[in-house]
Amino acid sequence: MSYNCRTSMTFFYPWPRIKQFLGWHALRVTASLLFVFAAATTCISNDPDLTFFGWSDQHVQTDGNGKHLEPAIAAMNRLPGTPYPDSIGGTVDKPAFVFGCGDITEWPTHAALDTFVRLVTDELHYPVYNVIGNHDEGGKVPSETVKRWLIAQHGGLSYTFSAGGIRFICVYSKYDESLNNPAQPLTDAALKWLNEELAKVPPTTPTIVATHLCYDALTNRDQLIEILAPYRVLMILGGHYHKAKVDHYRGRYFIQLPSPAPGSPSEFMVIRITGSRIVAVPYDYAKSQWAPGPGRLLDVEIK
Repeated sequence: MSYNCRTSMTFFYPWPRIKQFLGWHALRVTASLLFVFAAATTCISNDPDLTFFGWSDQHVQTDGNGKHLEPAIAAMNRLPGTPYPDSIGGTVDKPAFVFGCGDITEWPTHAALDTFVRLVTDELHYPVYNVIGNHDEGGKVPSETVKRWLIAQHGGLSYTFSAGGIRFICVYSKYDESLNNPAQPLTDAALKWLNEELAKVPPTTPTIVATHLCYDALTNRDQLIEILAPYRVLMILGGHYHKAKVDHYRGRYFIQLPSPAPGSPSEFMVIRITGSRIVAVPYDYAKSQWAPGPGRLLDVEIK
């Protein structure tokens, strides 16, 4: 663990002269005073300490049917205290929140949004943060329903927050239906906003960037990496492709959050960040077991 320690004053003591003129008794008193000054030094930890759960693409149906979310929510509620895989060690802490990377709804009807809000408010035991996905925008029939809700929750479609010593930068990028392609670039407007928000954060601050598009769907990921270059970005969260996946590209980790939607793997991601380590591992809630594997597990030391 690293610390930033400071004292209000610095003292220099000519020890031979103190010993000569004041004697050993006074020297012992002076040493005691030094101990008091040392004890008064203020130390502030610079290390993050955070556990949160991640999912994406919940796809609550237009008629409000969201029963497929209930097993995932129940598993999230009971997972704290569960041992991690032996290779990781320890047990799962209570998460600070659950993060969602978009496509809350199949399409943004009031019934779909109402069901999602009811489930995460009444059944899930933790706060939630979300970004907007392309389905939440309404596709070829645009809708403001989910957008208005997210703005009411967080003050904007793009927003920031801090937790456990980490700054989260949540990026909305408008989806271009005219491309007829799930792979898209982050828009110029989204990248401009991200760049401006990063500039407000000290470069040493641990930061996580989140958006709907995952690594495989980002067609301008090199442009994104260049914007992130001066900053201590621990990971980039995404969804969109419905499965748990970890990618390492140009020194950055991309975490793709899985979906609980029908036909998708029954998983969510557990992410733990400390001052020395980052862990991201999928949990299969249908089988009540961890689901690590090549390209699905992140377990690295923080340098």
